[in-house]
Amino acid sequence: MEFELTDEQVMLRDTVRDVLARNYDPESRLKVTDTELGWSRDVWRQLAELGVLGLGFAEEDGGVDAGPVETMVVLEEIGRRLAPEPLLDAVLVPGALIGLVGSAEQRQRILPDVASGEKLLAFAHAEPGVRWPSTDLATSAAAEGDGYLLTGVKNPVAHGDCADELVVSAVLPGGGVGLFLVAADGEGVSRKTFRTVDGQRGAQITFEKARAELLGDTADASEAVQIALGHAHAGLCAESIGAMEESLRLTTEYLKTRKQFGVTLSKFQTLTQRAANMYVSLELARSMSLYVTASLADGVNDPVVASRARLQVGRAARHVGQEAIQMHGGIGVTAEYPVGHYVARLTAIGRTLGGDLDHLKVLSARVGEYDLPEL
Repeated sequence: MEFELTDEQVMLRDTVRDVLARNYDPESRLKVTDTELGWSRDVWRQLAELGVLGLGFAEEDGGVDAGPVETMVVLEEIGRRLAPEPLLDAVLVPGALIGLVGSAEQRQRILPDVASGEKLLAFAHAEPGVRWPSTDLATSAAAEGDGYLLTGVKNPVAHGDCADELVVSAVLPGGGVGLFLVAADGEGVSRKTFRTVDGQRGAQITFEKARAELLGDTADASEAVQIALGHAHAGLCAESIGAMEESLRLTTEYLKTRKQFGVTLSKFQTLTQRAANMYVSLELARSMSLYVTASLADGVNDPVVASRARLQVGRAARHVGQEAIQMHGGIGVTAEYPVGHYVARLTAIGRTLGGDLDHLKVLSARVGEYDLPEL
């Protein structure tokens, strides 16, 4: 198999890396994340000008019709620089749903503005008390004239605090899952915003007979939701790889410069062996991230593949993060030093769309489906 990036993909990676490096160092990133918005609209504009926001959209919808590999390349750089811009939450996942289910009029009305950075989306799907991979929904839709009225609570809604328009999942009057477009500031919609453990933003959104527009005309959008979440799993894996790679780099640099007993920490064999084990975990995780991305690129959106990757990447992230903190010592948990922020982000990713135990349950429930070799 060919695992090398094409020249165009390398150029995309290097360009995004350069943009993020120019805008973010540990100090400037903290200043941005401490603002009310939590990310930079100027960086967002630069990403839009590069075409990054339109990577996953078809050309007729204002995008560049790129594939999962290009998305992975960009999200790895987001993770490497720990950039807070909500590319996955405000563009890729909700935009994919509109691309999959939306009518031609809806796609052409919304997606070009998203690709240009003028409109922010959010996918309001998770509900209080419901853990992934459960598909139970309490939010309901009632027909009203030529539209619908939504009632229910969604929490957490990643970056729902800044969204202009929401893609909301709800139970249709006749059963099945429908996807709806709702104005975030519309009547009957209320938001309670909060800051997450990794310094990003989220919201609890309550719908009280909020007017909504059905996305497309499908009777059941469950399959589209699973496809979009499959891409979200791959995106979270890719972002984790970038964050782990930088965590390892920071740790090895620290071992080369920090002195104890008159010598650098890198002279202690046990510490270098532990750093080598971090590298092994990173490479195992990278191979699984490539695995799930390659599957999507081949048109295979398999929840088993996604859970295999998430489980391996999650375990590696915990190992790399814990070792990075411990080998840095006290400085590793200070707000001024970057490694603690990388570990916080890796921890948050590890609890998004299921933790290790949830993915292990998905895999164990399908053990009987695996083909066994003939003896």
